[in-house]
Order: sequence, then C-alpha cells, then structure tokens
Amino acid sequence: MKKFFVFLLGLWSTSLLVAQRTFPVNGVADERSSAYAFTNATIVKDGQTTLQKATLIIREGKIVAVGTSVSIPRDAIVIDSKDKYIYPSFIDIYSDYGIPAAPRAPAAFDFRAPAQLASNQKGAYNWNQAIKPEVNAANIFVADEKTAKPLRDLGFGTVLTHQKDGIARGTGAVVTLANEKENFVIVKDKASANYSMNKGTSTQSYPSSLMGVIALLRQTYLDGQWYKNKPASEGVNLSLQAWNDNQKLPQIIDASDKWNDIRADRIGDEFGVQYIIKGGGNEYQRIKEVAATKAPFIVSLNFPMAMDVDDPNDARLVSLADMKNWELAPTNPAAFEKAGIPFCLTTADLPSVRDFYTNLRKAIDNGLTEDKALEALTKTPATLLGVYDRVGSLEAGKLANFIITTGPVFSAKTMIAENWVQGDRYNVKEEAWSDVTGIYNLTINSNGNTATFPIDVKSATQASVISKDTLPARISYNGKIVSLSFSPAKRGRSSYRLSGVANGDTWNGNGEDTSGNRVSWFATYSKATTPATDTSKKRLQIASSKVTFPFDGYGWDSLPTQKDLLIKNATVWTNEKEGRLENTDVLVKNGKISQVGKGLTAGAAKVIDGTGKYLTPGIIDEHSHIAAVSINEGAQSVTSEVRIADNLDPEDINIYRQLSGGVTTSHILHGSANTIGGQTQLIKLRWGVDDEGLKFKGADPFIKFALGENVKRTTSTSNNRFPDTRMGVEEVLNDAFARASDYQKALKGADAKNTRRDLELDALVEIMNKKRFITCHSYVQSEITAAMRVGEKYGVRFNTFTHILEGYKVADKMKAHGANASTFSDWWGYKTEVQDAIAYNAAIMNAVGVNVCINSDDAEMARRLNQEAAKSVKYGGMSEEEAFKMVTLNPAKALHVEDRVGSIKTGKDADLVLWSANPLSIYAVAEKTIVDGIVYFDRDRDSQLRKSITAERNRLVQKMLGEKRAGMPTRPAEASYQKVLQCGDHAEEEDDEVETK
Repeated sequence: MKKFFVFLLGLWSTSLLVAQRTFPVNGVADERSSAYAFTNATIVKDGQTTLQKATLIIREGKIVAVGTSVSIPRDAIVIDSKDKYIYPSFIDIYSDYGIPAAPRAPAAFDFRAPAQLASNQKGAYNWNQAIKPEVNAANIFVADEKTAKPLRDLGFGTVLTHQKDGIARGTGAVVTLANEKENFVIVKDKASANYSMNKGTSTQSYPSSLMGVIALLRQTYLDGQWYKNKPASEGVNLSLQAWNDNQKLPQIIDASDKWNDIRADRIGDEFGVQYIIKGGGNEYQRIKEVAATKAPFIVSLNFPMAMDVDDPNDARLVSLADMKNWELAPTNPAAFEKAGIPFCLTTADLPSVRDFYTNLRKAIDNGLTEDKALEALTKTPATLLGVYDRVGSLEAGKLANFIITTGPVFSAKTMIAENWVQGDRYNVKEEAWSDVTGIYNLTINSNGNTATFPIDVKSATQASVISKDTLPARISYNGKIVSLSFSPAKRGRSSYRLSGVANGDTWNGNGEDTSGNRVSWFATYSKATTPATDTSKKRLQIASSKVTFPFDGYGWDSLPTQKDLLIKNATVWTNEKEGRLENTDVLVKNGKISQVGKGLTAGAAKVIDGTGKYLTPGIIDEHSHIAAVSINEGAQSVTSEVRIADNLDPEDINIYRQLSGGVTTSHILHGSANTIGGQTQLIKLRWGVDDEGLKFKGADPFIKFALGENVKRTTSTSNNRFPDTRMGVEEVLNDAFARASDYQKALKGADAKNTRRDLELDALVEIMNKKRFITCHSYVQSEITAAMRVGEKYGVRFNTFTHILEGYKVADKMKAHGANASTFSDWWGYKTEVQDAIAYNAAIMNAVGVNVCINSDDAEMARRLNQEAAKSVKYGGMSEEEAFKMVTLNPAKALHVEDRVGSIKTGKDADLVLWSANPLSIYAVAEKTIVDGIVYFDRDRDSQLRKSITAERNRLVQKMLGEKRAGMPTRPAEASYQKVLQCGDHAEEEDDEVETK
C-alpha cells in the first residue's frame, strides 16, 4: 500500500519558547513547551553510528533521547518517519553569515595619490589598520533570514561567522540558522580567532606584499608578548590586549593556497600556535607537505568550471597547469582523506551555494567517502570549535539541529524534507514526505462521459501516460496540491489540464478537457513502479591527469634522486689553478665531486659521454628576482624585517628555463623600492622541490640595500615617503644604524627582558655583528662613496655593490672598503643614473682588483649569462677563463660559498653543466644541468616533454569541449599570465612610474 503522511500543520509551525525571556510581549504570552517524537526512522547519530527503526525525541529546542527502545512522552507529537533518514544538521566553519561587510575604499580611489602611511582608525588601537583583533563577530552579528534559508535548505544548521577582512580579523561566533533574535541563536560568542594573509580593505600602505604580511604577523605576535607586561611606553593598546585575549581560542587562518598553507604553518610553529588552515583547493598538488603541517584544514568545494576552448586562439593561451587543475581539483577532498588529514568542508568561495551538492557529489565520485564527508560537515568542525557538546551529532542534551531526508543524504535522488534548527521546523521540500512515485489510475468525468488513463508518476515533477505510445505528462506536486497536464494523442495539439488536492493515496479536483470543457477527476494509487534498469553509463568527471612536481608540464612524476655519475672525456673548465683540462673525466658521488682526472673507473656510476663537449661549474646569478611571489615591500624606507624566504615560489617556470641556460644557483634579492629592503635568499635551482628545498643550506644570510632614484622616487609625482633626496637616503642609513646600536645596547642592558623585540632592528644588529651581509643597489659614484662612509662609521662593510655602473670611477675605494661588484655587461642609457655607464666597467674593476660578477637582474637574461660573461672578452680583453669566472667562481666568492660551488674541485658540490660547445660561444647550449649530483635539466628529456605536453593539452581541450557539448556550464577561456618581477615592482606605484633596474 502506498505510504503517505498527513500532519497537523499548525502544530508543526509552533515556536518553542525555551523558558522565560527578558523580552516583553506586546499581547498575550504564549509559552508552549511541545515535545516531538520522530519514530521508525533511520537515524544517523554521527559518521560511525546508524540506528534502524529508531526514535528521536526533542523538547524545548534540545534532544531528549535517541535510540531504538526509548519511551515516548505522553505529551509528544508523534511523527511517523518510516522510510526517512535523520542526520545532524551540517556545520559551516568558515562563513560571514549575518556580518556586515567592512567598508571599502571609494571606487574612485586614486592609486597615484600620496600613500597612507599611518592607520586611519580612531582610538587606542594598533598602528596598522589591517590588525584588528578587537573586532568581535558577536557584537556586529545580525540574524538574516534571507541568507539563512538557502543554507538551511542545503542542510546547514550552524555556522562559525566572522568578518572576513584584514590580517588579524578578530573573533568568530558560532550561531545557528534559526529565524530567531540574535540573543537566541548565538551558541558561542567567542569561538575562534581569525586571520588571513591578505590585508583586506585596509588602505594603509604597509604591508604591500606577501612577505610584508608575514612580517607584520610575526611582529604582532612579538608585540603581544611584550604587551603582557603593560609597558608604559605603549600606553593602552586595545588591539594588543584583544590579540592576547584571543590566543586561547581556536586559531583559524585563511591561507587560500597550498604554499601559503605551509607559510602559515611556519608562522604558527614559530610562536607555538597550531592553526586551523583554510586551504585554496590545490592542496592535492602537494599533499605530502600539507600533511606535514599536522594542521586541521577547511576545504572548499569551489572547483573551477571548464573553459570554453572552442576557439584555438583562446585555448592556446590557457596553461596546461590550469587545465589540469580543472580536472584534478575535485580530487582535493579525497586527497585529504587519504592522507589522514582532519578537515572540514565549507560553502565558502562557491559562486553560489546552490553548487554545494553538485560539487560535493563530484568530490565523492573522485574518491571522497560519504562517511568522511558527513564527518567533515558535523563532528570535525564542532570538535575544532569546542562545541561538540552542543551540535555535530544526535545525542541527548544537544541542540535539536537535524535534517530529515528521503534517503542517504549525499545520494543524487535524495531530497531534504525538513531542517530542524533549535527545535524549530523549517520546511525544505514538503513533498518529500510523500513517496509520490507509482502507477495511478486517472479517471476524468466530462458531461457524463468517462475517460481512464494509467499515469506513471516518476517524481514530483516527472510523469507519463501509459498507452500504446508512452505520452509525456507535466506534473507538479508539493505534498498537498497536484497539477497535471497531457495530450491523449501522440501528436495531439490539445491537452487535459487538471488540478486538485492530494489526500493520502487519492487525488481529486477539477480541470478542462481537450475541448476546453470543465471536468472533474480523481486518481488512485494502483501499484509501485518497477524501476527501469539504467543502462546508461553514469557521467562522471573522473580525473586522469597526473600530479607532477612542479604542477606543470615540465614537472616530474616523482622527484629525481641523487645518483653517482661519471662524465667522461669532456673539456673541463675547472676555474682552479689547473685551468682547462682536455679529455678529462669527472666522477660524482653522493652529490659531491669525487674525482677529476683521466681514465676514471665508473663502477656503479651512470656514464655520461662528454666527448666533444665542455663541462663547467654551474652558473651563479648574484642578482635575481625569480622564484618569489613578491619582491618589494616598499611602503616604508626601512623594511629589514621582511624576508624573501617567506614567499619563495618553487613552481616559477623561470627556474626550469634558467636551468636550461646552465644556472644552478641564484641569489634572490628584495627589490630597490626603499633604502633598506628585505632579507635575501640564496637558492639552488632544484626544480620540483618545495620552497624549503630550494634554499642553499648553510650559506651566509644577506640583505638588500638601495641608493638613488628608485629609493627617493624621483619619477613619482605623489611621493610622500621620506627620503626625497640622495642626502635623505644617507640620513636614513645613519638613523637606521643609530637605532640598531641603541637597540643592541638595550638587549644587553639590565632591562633586556622588557625590551620590545623588533624584527626590523634584529636584522640590522646582525649586520653590525657581521652575521648578515649587504648587497646594495647603486649607480652614482657620489652615493656609493657616501654609503661606504656610513658603513665604516658603524663598523659595517658593504659586501657587494650591485648594478654599480659607475664602479670604474670608484673601484679603488671599493677595493679598500672590501666590496665586491655585481654588474651588467653592457647596459646603459636606460635612465639618467646610467648615462656614464661603459661596457669596459667590469674589466676595469677587475683590473683594479675588485671581485667582479656579471648578474642578470632579469629572468630572460639569466638564461644566457654565459654570453653576458663573454662580452668582457671583447670589452677589456679579459681571458675566456677570467670572463667565465664572473658568472661562476666570482659570485661564489661574493656570496661566501666558494668552498661549495663555483669551480670543479674534489669535495665541492656537484653543480655542473655539460655544454655542446665552448660555453662563451653564442652557439653553446646546456645539454645537461646538474645540481648536487642530480640531473635537473636534460635537453633530450625536454624534447620528449614537449611532445607529451602537446598530447596532454589536446586531451584536456577535448574533455572541456565535451563538457560544453553535454550542456554543462562553461566559462570563457582565460589566458594564464605570470608577471615577471623586477627590482622596482611594488604595489604602491604604477609600473610606468618605477624604474625597473
């Protein structure tokens, strides 16, 4: 017999008042306390416990009992829930529900206007307006039924909400989605402390880079610790007080990218904080490193949409990485599950919350289990927020937050009938209470004539008339009202149009026949439909792309490993006293140069034939800006607290490109936007490793200084940041070292424990103590001389002057000071400061006795530094070997790593390049580039990769085209751009106002 449930709708809509409230009632109080018993249901208490034919009892907004043999209270309204499932309502841990958006800068904000150097927030708050831990979500939360309903319809009953603005965003509040006053829906007013790696709506100039954001976060942690003792010099700082108060809460940070996940975790590790990290959806690409953070994660279901790549001119601009990410992004949740990483799922970042189930099912199709999905939407977020005693499962004493469904909740055919939040019923699909499917006998009466039709009802919106030909019918059913229309003939132009009410297994009502005459009708349930066998193949977007390292066409399926190598019979340029050795072998063991000589025995080593080829040390680029997310933190004159190491980008394609040009080591410098810039990072071009793996371990740390036009911003029409002149630049240097001297004394003084730790001054103290070394952007002889004088005043040596195009004028002074030079081979005339540049500069400085390097400062030029070195053979008559040392041994000396790299010598790192011809020839190409004994670039492999990239691109293009042909939504093709960073690139100024060298 057909099952159909009818309830007293008035009782369902009763609002449960949970005891006396302070709010007065304008009228007669109606304090009802109703109990409900949901019987015969399949109750999923949590991800591990499912009860069959069980009962759930609620009273006054809470669960009273759950089980298979519970006593039903006499006053309970009994709701037979046979064939229904009851689940705990979902929890979204990352939301801004009910929170007003932070005010943004006016749309007409003039980016050429003077920079906002100080915070514009009024009151006793932090100096930086992106740090606002004093914001409490509970104080600004307003319940919003319009926003709550779509979330409830998805099955959510609780969210953690906060204001998504700023670096330190304040606290989040756990609230339910009940349509109640704010007082009654806040479950926990301070449930989390929230952070991000984006300064949000702040119009303050600092920070202007990712490394500035990280430095500000680190400094704020230190400031908070210092403020605990209430230092008189700070007065009252409500932000730091709130920061300290918030540290006891769960700490959530929005990282929004796989590499930022790792960066954020390092900040947390430094200060003993375990963040809950909101990822960016690409963690599957580096899941091993993500798992190593030991952090719980918040995972979005915002998967990229297929692009419309019909036009080949559009398709060619879409990167392979972007196409692969489209295919593989749905595997991200499953990657977390397989790696054993605790995670929550969120609706955050979805273009529309209506995409939630579509994308969740796509994730399940790609390996996420339903049990883990449920846990990620219930128990895990509740546990992380410390509210599992209130929500997250169906247990006595918890809030009555649950959903009633027609089947397993993640099944495509399942409907959510209702969502109960705090004991209040919210209808989602009322028709879901009735299983409407089946065969009905329809009888139509018209003027004494009767017509009978069997109707096959497949769902509340789909039906057909059973006859010789199956005839389509239109039906609409909501559990109470039913409407039906169909034509009785296969090609009939007129239809019956019927409407009426449903009463159990019988429907009846009125309508019109095919001639427009009024009719009456009734339909009775006859039998269940025999489900048709679905012979169609289920359409799934199953990923078949491989994750490579890096996530690029030129990446590795698995990272290459170190192997013993024997390079035989090459012309070896040693850069040592032995000079060039003809027909010589080099044996590499354990990543080091083991032997150099003739007729060496290979043993177990792989043999590489070097006959007719040249083997050299790897090229070292002393001045580079590749492999970094940001280069300049130019908002202040002194930003020695920022570190290039904090925002290395190990997937920069320029790493691979420069390996193809024989580069094995690069010195990644901060830009030239300010007098004292950030800390630099020496890297080895180990293509495929993570950011930590790039670092040249054990190398001395350096820092970038700058002089001249870039610093004083000669070309800017709106500069309001000191200094404006070269004299001012000199005084910035004086002031910085004077402050550092005072700071160092304080650290060593009697009140050292109360001295505020200052990351900016820490780096300067390292310079003064010869633990960090300066590389300085420079052009004009007068300012070079002035800088050396300031350094000597404080016992500081400028280790390297870079660019140094007037170095030939002051080479004697540089030698006396002990400075190295890192210059261009033949650049001049590109701005006022270089009018006196000459191509003989490097040779002249070298002749005076200065250690001279040729650098790139340019991602493209770095691929041919061998040719740049060759120019000094022409300009200055240098020998080939001395010229080549300017891109190998000389930069190794300037960077204090000549004991490791720069020449071919037993015991040194096996950083080697096998060239097709004399490396100073324009015809020479690097055939193999080896770092630490690992072949990271091989020209033969590169040729094969180009073919596989073409095939993989074509496969993915065809798959995207298939999405479009199948009627799936697509988005316009988007070109994949990469900005190549330069010395002068920073956020405050337009590129045409910034000198780039």
